Order: sequence, then structure tokens, then C-alpha cells
Amino acid sequence: MRFAARLIDGILAGIVVLLISLPLYNNDSYGIFAGVISGLIPFAYFVGFEVSQGWTPAKKLLGLSVHGPGGAAKPTAQQSAIRNAFMLLSVIPWVGWLLGLIADIVIAVTINSSPTKQGKHDELAGGTQVVKG
Repeated sequence: MRFAARLIDGILAGIVVLLISLPLYNNDSYGIFAGVISGLIPFAYFVGFEVSQGWTPAKKLLGLSVHGPGGAAKPTAQQSAIRNAFMLLSVIPWVGWLLGLIADIVIAVTINSSPTKQGKHDELAGGTQVVKG
């Protein structure tokens, strides 16, 4: 469920990235803008929704929510920023996509192997947790 939510949210954030980056396409600095925009917009999307609502649109659709450490209703801005910081790897020229892929794999493996289904990003954020309901 978490993977499906991340995929749907990624598509939604990607649409926003596309709409913002299209006017910049013919600019000589498009590659730099594209990398920065493709990292910052999804990061802001996830942090904004998690902090204000406790869920992202896809998580809400699939009946999931993000709790802060200790069962808090929502993560704080700092916790959510730490939890989603791996998304900013894409702003690193040339290798950002690879670092992001490695981070995605580490997160998936740690979620899958955790009895509480918390990934490394949840652990680093102090114990955030995605829960059903």
C-alpha cells in the first residue's frame, strides 16, 4: 500500500513539476532548473501535506496516514523534512538520480524487514510511522 501511495503521489507531484518546468524548457539552464525543480517540488508536496494533514492525497485515498514519533497525530515540519530528505538527492548533478534510487532501495528494504514497517527514513526522523486508518 505504501508503494502504491508513493507512486500515485509521485505522479501527482510530477504533474506539478512538468507544469512548472515546461516554460523553462527552451532556457539554456533547463538541466539545472529541471534537477532542482524535480527535487524541491515533490519534497515540498510531501512535507506540506504530512505536516498540515498527516497524509498525502494518495495516502488518504488508500486509507494511510503518517504519524509522528510516539503516535503523534502528525509529524512536525522537522520530522517530515528529515523523513523526506532523500528526495532532495535528485538536485545533485549527474549522480542525483542514482543516489535517489539507492535511497529508495534502502528505504524499501528497511520497511520490508521491519516488524513495525518503519523504514530508515522513519527511523532517522525519530520514529515516524505510516499506519492504516
